[in-house]
Amino acid sequence: MFKPFTILCLVAALSAASVSAQVSPSTGSQSNLSSGGPVAYVYVASSPGNGEPNVIVGYSATSNGALTPIPGSPFQQNVGSMAVNGKYLMAVNNSTPPNIDTLQIGSNGALTFVTSTSCDQAGNGCLAVFNVFFDHTGSDVYVMEVDGNDNDDTESFALDKASGALNYLGNTVTGTFPGDYTGTFFIGDNVYAYSADQSACMYPAIYGFQRESSGFLNLINTQFNVPKPPPGVHVYYPDLTVADPNNNLAFLEQPTNAPDCAAGPLQIAVYTADANGNLHTNSTYKDMPPTLIKNPSDMKMSPSGQLLAVAGQEGLQVFHFNGANPVTHYTGLLTKDPITQMFWDNSNHLYAISSAGKLYVGTVTPTKIAMAPGSPYAVTGPQDLIVQPLTH
Repeated sequence: MFKPFTILCLVAALSAASVSAQVSPSTGSQSNLSSGGPVAYVYVASSPGNGEPNVIVGYSATSNGALTPIPGSPFQQNVGSMAVNGKYLMAVNNSTPPNIDTLQIGSNGALTFVTSTSCDQAGNGCLAVFNVFFDHTGSDVYVMEVDGNDNDDTESFALDKASGALNYLGNTVTGTFPGDYTGTFFIGDNVYAYSADQSACMYPAIYGFQRESSGFLNLINTQFNVPKPPPGVHVYYPDLTVADPNNNLAFLEQPTNAPDCAAGPLQIAVYTADANGNLHTNSTYKDMPPTLIKNPSDMKMSPSGQLLAVAGQEGLQVFHFNGANPVTHYTGLLTKDPITQMFWDNSNHLYAISSAGKLYVGTVTPTKIAMAPGSPYAVTGPQDLIVQPLTH
């Protein structure tokens, strides 16, 4: 996964990089499309590195996962990380310093610029923004950034749904280097949210947040226990986390005899959040399935909470998620291309971008896996991905 110093270098590179993306299906054609309207809009921030700014390439996805370009795509927006709430797409503009752009999603998926908001609302400077996300209602926006003091912060904004403007609610500092730099996910109650990282087994941490009635996301002192490790292993360090629709979370765990990180394959533990936001796990090394991903970049839960996708340099693997019960194996590596980011829609489609210049689309259910027509799609320099489901 990216470490903070890597993120800073990446953001700086993207700010100066060119993006003029050409996106096309590697196979298939219009005849692959199923009848009916789109089930999702898919947006990829792409950078071919020709000295031009980034663009957003947009697709409509049909019920079988086949993609066609959205009218007007690619959109001339020089952005990285993105988030959607149905009406708006929020994106981190690769300006210096970075801003948060509000783009309106049209009825056909086309994007229209609305307004831009500075990421330096706390007055601490803003060197880089590496993640933006909504709460479950789409009412509030959260921006994870590195400030001018090299602290990792999470800024909170209330979204004016009529105008698209962001109203600053406050800032919480998650720590000095390395701080909190991985994705943050709300559990089902939309009150508590969590992220986790271990920084090469040097600075392991689980970060817990509480969303106040105003929408402000406040860092809290989350209590948690640790899975029982196997004989000969000192401890598990949390690597990534993601929540199901209830109050359960999957944690990617690194067995370690610190400072040596390589005490065994990454495994998946299950935690449950209580009414106070504290976490507890009954997982042990005996019931935590190992993954084939050694260098993880992303982990995402299906909307149903039944499937868990894990991705990284080694490819992509899917597991059965069983609520508070142990995770169980489902697939081997579905691709060996390095996968940097994934998202699900609400129609059993999993979308994944690869640094190999590909966008994978597949139908994935607990009993069936099928590649979508045309997948993988060729994408020049894919950097970030977001999916707007159109079905519930």
